Amino acid sequence: MTIKVLVIDDSALVRQVLTELLSADPDIEVVGSAADPIVARDKIKTLAPDVLTLDVEMPRMDGLTFLENLMRLRPMPVVMVSSLTERGAEVTLEALALGAVDFVAKPKLDVARGLADYADELREKVRAAARARVGAAPAQRLPEQPKTAVPPQRRFRTTDRLIAIGASTGGTEAIREVLEAMPPDAPAIVIVQHIPPGFSAAFAQRMNRCSAMAVFEARDGQPILPGHVYIAPGDRHLRVVGDGAKWLCRLDDGPQINRHRPSVDVLFRSVLTHAGRNAVAAVLTGMGDDGARGLLELREAGVHTVVQDEASSVVWGMPGSAVKLGAAEEILPLAQIAPRLLALSN
Repeated sequence: MTIKVLVIDDSALVRQVLTELLSADPDIEVVGSAADPIVARDKIKTLAPDVLTLDVEMPRMDGLTFLENLMRLRPMPVVMVSSLTERGAEVTLEALALGAVDFVAKPKLDVARGLADYADELREKVRAAARARVGAAPAQRLPEQPKTAVPPQRRFRTTDRLIAIGASTGGTEAIREVLEAMPPDAPAIVIVQHIPPGFSAAFAQRMNRCSAMAVFEARDGQPILPGHVYIAPGDRHLRVVGDGAKWLCRLDDGPQINRHRPSVDVLFRSVLTHAGRNAVAAVLTGMGDDGARGLLELREAGVHTVVQDEASSVVWGMPGSAVKLGAAEEILPLAQIAPRLLALSN
């Protein structure tokens, strides 16, 4: 079945490049393009696209306002095309909160050549968006000011339990829901979310604003402590390593695993080595199969494992792969995952 795409971007060059890249896939047909949301609104009615690509910064109506209206009136899959800037990262994460399925990062320089490098990723994300579960999303705009920072604990202490989480497409909001339900004294949480460099710091700051726990973009050598959350930086693997009676974050630039860096499998295997049965692990919504094999290894070693169910996942690729391998001890809707992880940690 052909996927019909409408490209929305104020740059004629970007519209042309996106159209050419997407049209190279025999399963994708670009049915039209629009220079701003006002034009796009009419074209959605006449062309009935399956997926939109949407620039985050648009004339006449900003992309977020358009997306918010779209998700309220006519929910449909949207892939954001984001600028690689601090502001672009913030707006993109806001768009995901408002219901966008995924995003690709627009290079700062030489847009035509840069987007060509992202051709496979772009087409893959459009195909995944066409299969994604999209519903009317309530606005999840977070406060502009961060909460009062929780100072890092200065003394080292043994972390008795550890929660490890992996996610991809749809994961930024799934992780938010999990972290919002965690108390401030929850066991330490280590997270791999597939996200590009430049976006992970903004994502960690955003999660810190909505969680009672202290949320960080992980730093190499950082102690892993209760009440704290450590999110892998974009383009770096996050491992848990033992150092005497404590655990530390270890970051590295090793090769991609399952086409990803950071990789959920890399995190899970380090958790198996250094935390073992002191850990619990979960795979949330996401495209592909990263984390499935690592979760299976954890389960086979006696670690409790949980995956998000298909009905509540935006894309049931990673969780579904884990289920097919027999890696899931429990399959739960998203709303039940945080309390279950806490219960298993106790």
